[in-house]
Amino acid sequence: MAEQIDPYKVLGVSKDASDADIKKAYRHLSKKYHPDLNHEAGAEEKFKQVNDAYDILKDPQKKAQYDQFGSTGGQGFGGAGGYGNAGGFDGFGGFGDMGDIFSSFFGGGRTQSRTAPRQGRDLQYTLDLKFEEAIFGKKETIKYSRQAECKTCHGSGAKAGTSPVTCSKCGGRGFIQVQRQTPLGRVMTQQECDVCHGTGKEIKEKCEVCHGVGHVSEQHEVEVTIPAGIENGNQMRLQGQGEAGINGGPYGDLYIIFVVEPSKIFERDGADIYYEQPISFVQAALGDEIRVKTVHGDVDMKIPAGTQTGTVFRLHGKGAPRLRGKGNGDEKVTVTIETPKKLNKKQKLALKAFAEASGFKPANEKGSFFDRLKNL
Repeated sequence: MAEQIDPYKVLGVSKDASDADIKKAYRHLSKKYHPDLNHEAGAEEKFKQVNDAYDILKDPQKKAQYDQFGSTGGQGFGGAGGYGNAGGFDGFGGFGDMGDIFSSFFGGGRTQSRTAPRQGRDLQYTLDLKFEEAIFGKKETIKYSRQAECKTCHGSGAKAGTSPVTCSKCGGRGFIQVQRQTPLGRVMTQQECDVCHGTGKEIKEKCEVCHGVGHVSEQHEVEVTIPAGIENGNQMRLQGQGEAGINGGPYGDLYIIFVVEPSKIFERDGADIYYEQPISFVQAALGDEIRVKTVHGDVDMKIPAGTQTGTVFRLHGKGAPRLRGKGNGDEKVTVTIETPKKLNKKQKLALKAFAEASGFKPANEKGSFFDRLKNL
């Protein structure tokens, strides 16, 4: 049995080195002494020692055993066999994180198979609504363009009466093995098959409608049930209304984005609706019952005597339906008192009498009569 050498010394790290520091040192030394990169005498032996050292320090159990007993109880350095199987290099197994080094040179490992069924692409549709349509909901049929499964070949891409066959080059795997010369020597990598383009199938005779694609462009129609109470910016998902899947996969989904046109007289915040109602000075002072507009139609509303401008009245249940709840919101009516711009003689006399009864001083005081009346 060969004498075991200190793995910390081999990698040039301290016993309290972190896993990241150990891995960094291993990557540097394994590249430095790799036989394909370093042809100096002893490089191959040093390369094997580096691998064996990392094999111990990357394994918490082996590392703890070495720290306690000075040995892992296994084969010493240099006993891992020749370069052809140095630490399991050929299979990237016992070589620790050789896959990480591989990625640094080639950008990753295997190409993802394209032979599996995949869901089609999702689509998005913007649906414009009027203010009232969003309040009460409606049904609407929309039309849009999408890629659908070819009805002639049923998505296979093959001519009617024929079927795709297993790719002769990749054997149906969708990828092929390619040998490349790299700084680490000759390695085998995988890439998409250039015959079937990753599908694993060859189409000898292409469909005359879709020309072998399996999909065709179509104008698709679908009826949309718009729920009452929808708001601007809300979206709805219609499952299976997107584009056709690949390799027999399901259709994608359609996402509908709602854009609601603002109202000229109402404002909305969630389920509540806001409305501004002008009233006269007399109605505010003496009180009245007036007709007020709501999205549900005109309703009666009482104005108490002495109402001030800016007072808000609540009409229960006269707002929008709650989209994710029960019932409707409220309509909040803000009253504003209008000052008359033109008065006839009789109205002026009445207001002057009102002013005198209220303790107004003669009109030759600073400010006009109507300014003082407004202040009152």
